[in-house]
Order: sequence, then structure tokens, then C-alpha cells
Amino acid sequence: MSKTIVVYGSSTGTCESIAQTIASKLGAEVIAVSDLTAEQLAEADNILLGSSTWGAGELQDDWYDGIEIVKKADLSGKKVAVFGCGDSASYSDTFCSAMKELYDAAQEAGATLVGAVSTDGYEFDDSDAVVDGHFVGLALDDVNEDGKTEERIDAWIPTLGF
Repeated sequence: MSKTIVVYGSSTGTCESIAQTIASKLGAEVIAVSDLTAEQLAEADNILLGSSTWGAGELQDDWYDGIEIVKKADLSGKKVAVFGCGDSASYSDTFCSAMKELYDAAQEAGATLVGAVSTDGYEFDDSDAVVDGHFVGLALDDVNEDGKTEERIDAWIPTLGF
């Protein structure tokens, strides 16, 4: 049986709540990135990485040490998916951009990235996390579109192949 972990960074509790929701649907363990160890990544088969986006598209603060752990890990043979929280109205030009940093770190570590999501149905101006017309992971706006969060999670999970 494969082991799945959901690693998140959250300042306001929104990304933590979303991580808990995703984990409960997957039967996965939830880990705050501030508590993340290299051993936890090594023991997992499937890894979900989540962050809210701050400032001009940056990762949530707790990720600054955590991203280094991810980059240094050997994630070959592991499936990794990313998710992000953003505000598509107030920060429409950097919506969920932090996901791209998580995506790049996992890719650098040799992971198989899964879970790209079409930008169809989203209202935003720009995002570093959009590659070839798709978000690199699940983008969520629990501020302005909280009514879509659950349905987006439910549509995303089957695409992961965990």
C-alpha cells in the first residue's frame, strides 16, 4: 500500500484547512512544512505540496526552509502534485504563483509531477503557475470562490493517479 503525505504552509489557516480536506479525501497524513523532514519525503510514495501565495507571488514564509528540503530530496519514482491558495481578485496578476516554486523544486528533485489543471473557469490576469494553458497544480481561491473549492478538489483528486 502506498503512503501519501500532504505538506502545507499556511499563515492564516486557509491552506491548512484545504490541506486537511485533501488529506481526508485521500486518507493521507498532513504535515506542516515547518515540521517537514527529509525522512518523511523519503518514506512517502505520493506527495502533495501546498502553499498560499504572498506579496508579488512568493511562497508562504514557512516554505523558505522547506523548499530546500524538497530540492535536496531524491524524489525519483515518487508522484508529486502541488496545490495553491490565492486571491484572484486582489492579486489577479500573481494568482497562485507560489505553486510554480513548489513544482520546480519537486521537478529538480526528480519527481513525476501530476495534477495539472486547466485555467478554464478561473478569473485572473496572470500567474507564474500557468504553463501551456494549465496551472501546474490545483489553484484555489477560498476568498472569492469558496463555493468552488470542494468541487475543484473533488475533480482534481482522481487525476492524480494515487
